[in-house]
Amino acid sequence: MKRSGYGNMLHRRLVLFMMLMLGMAAAFPGSASAEDAKIAPVYIIPVDQKIETGLEKFMKRGFKEAEKMNAGLIVLDIDTPGGLVTTAQTIGKMIRESKIESVAYIRGNAASAGSYIALNADKIAMSPGSMIGAAAMVDSTGKRVDDPKLVAAWKSEMSAAAESSGRNAKIAAGMADIDMVVDMPEIGEKKEKGQIIALSSEQALKVGYADKIASSPEEVISWMGYSTDNVIQVEHTWAENIASFLTNPIVMTILLFLGIAGIVIELIVPGFGVPGIIGTAAFILYFFGNYVAGFAGNETWLLFIIGLILMILEMFVPSFGILGVLGAISLVAGVIRAAYDTSHALISLGIAFIAALVVVVVVAIVFKERGIWNRFILNESLTKEQGYVPTESRESLLGKEGVSVTPLRPAGTALIDDERVDVVTEGEFIPRDSAVVVVHVEGARVVVKPK
Repeated sequence: MKRSGYGNMLHRRLVLFMMLMLGMAAAFPGSASAEDAKIAPVYIIPVDQKIETGLEKFMKRGFKEAEKMNAGLIVLDIDTPGGLVTTAQTIGKMIRESKIESVAYIRGNAASAGSYIALNADKIAMSPGSMIGAAAMVDSTGKRVDDPKLVAAWKSEMSAAAESSGRNAKIAAGMADIDMVVDMPEIGEKKEKGQIIALSSEQALKVGYADKIASSPEEVISWMGYSTDNVIQVEHTWAENIASFLTNPIVMTILLFLGIAGIVIELIVPGFGVPGIIGTAAFILYFFGNYVAGFAGNETWLLFIIGLILMILEMFVPSFGILGVLGAISLVAGVIRAAYDTSHALISLGIAFIAALVVVVVVAIVFKERGIWNRFILNESLTKEQGYVPTESRESLLGKEGVSVTPLRPAGTALIDDERVDVVTEGEFIPRDSAVVVVHVEGARVVVKPK
């Protein structure tokens, strides 16, 4: 009986101990918050285009939405050839200053400025076969920038981004500076002078430039400790999609061609209406696309409107071409300032201008009777059918003789070939009934002298 009582007492103590442990576990403050973090919203923001102000605006919208929804993680889905360094720096600052944890998932390439964006994230994951690096500065034509100051500044930015996440800063510098020598014993390679560092996913993992190799964003989300049940993919709006189409270099060239040809045709051959509408619509679409993409500001619209007004005024206000030249300069300035890249804008504008010039010349020839130049040219004749009586030429009287019917002082009347003719002398006085001879005829003016 004692042993049985002892066993019951031990059993009761064991039950009480287990209940106490369960109560402590339920009351433990960290367990609930950890669970909340795992089910917090996860935002995936694609970085799958050239890095320019349009991408910056899109990413800002994504980050603001994620903050508003109290997201726990932002996944940057990266596949970009690079782009503007200044824009990449702005995006990098936005990532660093965000209170939301971030991971860069390199799906394809994080080249050039794309590698800088990835290095500013808290973690980096890469898909098999992806690449990070090749961040040497190039200009708009693809030519490498050799300015030591610019290279040094960019190399410093890359190094700082790598150091912020505990990575080897020399490797980041070697991605940006072709003249650096960088030893990478982890992968058994050494970057020599004249080479540039571009790491595959496996190489990046070994040198610490990737924290995980994953085949999908969902795998990255799970690896970061979040649930895949509450994932929001940030999509481009319809306006951003249209802007992306309109800012395609080929589409931009076509719009500029239609704009130039349409407006010029409407100005020089007025009355159609359709070319003017098409031309104006084409220019509006050009500026709208670049405005939504973030390339153009309000000043580009102002330059376009001023240029258009000045060119119209040139058609009606004599200015010796000054208004037309100023209008053309304003239009060209607006077109160039609205574009993503100045050199590309000049090429598109040049091609569009030449093509439009050919079309305008053809239209001017075909519709020459309706051209605006007809307003400044007197091309109508005064005919008998319209009620005008032409002055008869008196050339046939030259050398003929006659008699003065009235005194010629010096003008008067003479009878020549039995016809009374108004005549003048060369300055002398000729009495009435004097013999005269015609010595000169100028249109209707008949000059005589005494015979």
